[in-house]
Amino acid sequence: MSTATPAPEAISPIRLALRAAQVPPSATAALDAQAKALIAQGVDVINLTSGEPAFPTVEPAAQAALDAIATDFTRYTPAAGIPELRAATADFINRHGTAYEPGQVVITAGAKQALHYAFTTLVEPGDEILIPAPYWVSYPHLAALAGGTLVPVQPAPGAGLKVTADQLRAAVTDRTRVLLLNNPSNPSGVVYDRTELAALVQVAIDHDLAIISDEICDHWVFGDSEHTSVAALSPEADQRTLTIGGVSKTFAMTGWRIGWVAAPTPVAAAITAIQSHTASAPSSISQKAALGALTADLAPELERRRRELDDRRLTTLKALAAIQGIEVDGDPTGAFFLLADVSGTYGHTLADRTVISAADFAKLLLTEANVAVVPGADFAAPNHVRISYTVPPDRLAEALDRIADFIERLGRASG
Repeated sequence: MSTATPAPEAISPIRLALRAAQVPPSATAALDAQAKALIAQGVDVINLTSGEPAFPTVEPAAQAALDAIATDFTRYTPAAGIPELRAATADFINRHGTAYEPGQVVITAGAKQALHYAFTTLVEPGDEILIPAPYWVSYPHLAALAGGTLVPVQPAPGAGLKVTADQLRAAVTDRTRVLLLNNPSNPSGVVYDRTELAALVQVAIDHDLAIISDEICDHWVFGDSEHTSVAALSPEADQRTLTIGGVSKTFAMTGWRIGWVAAPTPVAAAITAIQSHTASAPSSISQKAALGALTADLAPELERRRRELDDRRLTTLKALAAIQGIEVDGDPTGAFFLLADVSGTYGHTLADRTVISAADFAKLLLTEANVAVVPGADFAAPNHVRISYTVPPDRLAEALDRIADFIERLGRASG
């Protein structure tokens, strides 16, 4: 009989709650960590998994944080955030035609926490949340933690990864409580125009649904696309919408963890109460950094960054269009992602491994070409990989060359 001592986790008497046991780690975070681990080992990996722009944090934000430290602004703040930041945030959101007051804004530790609070505030056990697919990986788990169920509505083939109002309406049941929208879309980069968005929102109005509108990438729209804020569509839309945003993407402040939710006053008050018992408030220093970003004259710098990222987007689209076996789906004119259908490589073999899924494709691409992308199964896009084109231009060009060479080798080895 073995006398080996079991690993501590094998004998732990702690029983995990079902809601915790059923939530897996973020797939994007796991792949990002795997790529960074290889980089730390000296492998020349080009990481196209990241959900953050490869620009430095804007200087006024960094300086404001240093000033906060220097003046010992390091204590608790009001639960909803410091008043001047709530006011600046309302002004920032309202550039899209909304009419939020500072008292309707709650500052949170990132947009993801704002989403968590939104679900916690709106969703009862058994409630359903409608969402157009493909969708961001964390949405179903945030919904599940609140006791709800995400109900994806799949786009029709050839519809450019967009769903219609009729498709949404057909998915409504007597348990539907929330319509969740993310525009521009992570992972597809697709942007719904004002007319398309208004049609989707009308479904929520007709069926008395609350709307959670994740607009974290509102700055990053390209070409002829324009951002439309759901709450600006009509008074009826405004009365039922929670607008989610943050400084992470626009100002390159992902690690500062400042987001927000803007909502009708009773909803904002409920979220404030929840935050007072959980996080207390976001970091005081990060709040000052966000205030520095929101109140500085950064329009020229932000426009320069937007043009640079658009150049990288166009470079990526041109390169991928020339590669057989991979096809960009939809029209990615927003955020900094796109979805590439890699089902054309299925059945091909390289290094004794056969590609039968997008996950296989991503694993082989990482090990054989040192390029990291995210397989799309957790985005409800199982034949796709998500590519983030935020890396510097020289590294992006090298990554695209590696992808082309990898697929060529994949085809030769299977020929």
